[in-house]
Amino acid sequence: MKKIITILLALLMVASLTACSQKAPENTQITTQDEKPVFKIGAIPDQDASELQKNMEGVAKYLSEKTGLQVEFVPSVDYAALVTAFEREEMQLVWFGGLTGVQARNVVPGAEAIAQRPRDAEFQSVFITQKDLDVTKLEDLKGKTFTFGSESSTSGHLMPRYFLMETGIDPVKDFNGQPNFSGSHDKTIKLVESGAFETGALNISVWEKSVNEGKVDLNKVKVFYTTPAYYDYNWTINNVDETFGEGTKAKIKEALLSMGSGQEEVLTFFQTDKFIETKNENYGAIETVAKQLGIIK
Repeated sequence: MKKIITILLALLMVASLTACSQKAPENTQITTQDEKPVFKIGAIPDQDASELQKNMEGVAKYLSEKTGLQVEFVPSVDYAALVTAFEREEMQLVWFGGLTGVQARNVVPGAEAIAQRPRDAEFQSVFITQKDLDVTKLEDLKGKTFTFGSESSTSGHLMPRYFLMETGIDPVKDFNGQPNFSGSHDKTIKLVESGAFETGALNISVWEKSVNEGKVDLNKVKVFYTTPAYYDYNWTINNVDETFGEGTKAKIKEALLSMGSGQEEVLTFFQTDKFIETKNENYGAIETVAKQLGIIK
């Protein structure tokens, strides 16, 4: 029995020495695939969350395959949170609206708008109303209840407010009560369609998509005014080369601009057949309007 205990102790001692000899020295960094930095992308939550999630995950998969980066989509609760995440470098690439893109680039020197849809060079908003109301022009909105989209939305708030004020309508004084903020374009449609609000404004692409997919009851709601054109949505990239390697920004830009065959489902979600190059200067007018309205200081 004594002999067996001695043998067991000897074996335990050998195992312990072997484990110690295999242990990595202190201060030695072990690099694994899991420790590879994750390239995080985001998008303003301006429409159906499940559709956005599905298609942005499609973008993440495509970018991973094209660039070799580990790309992941991270949902955001609202527009302001997305801008904050971008400022903190918790997001590397974001599908912003015109206003949120300007806000993000203002707080992140070096951030760059790199791609947009062709239609974003001439984007528009639509004003909608309950079909049985006698509303045919912006001036008819006086005394009506009204809903914008998100407060940080270019096409759902900033530019509609601008065109209202150009017409002589003060949203604070001239509506029946204070204007509402629905939070997203599809919710704006539903609020007017249901009768919760008599009128509202949203971006033209969400309206057209909702109509084409049969999600709008055209017996209850109609478009009565379409705005002049302005620049809007864009992909904005953070300062990524230092963390992810020299040339990362260029690789991401090239990948976005080359989206086509094989990505039809995602492109259809974005209501385009391609992305084209853009630059920060294209959104100068939006910044000017935002400052005039006190949205940007």
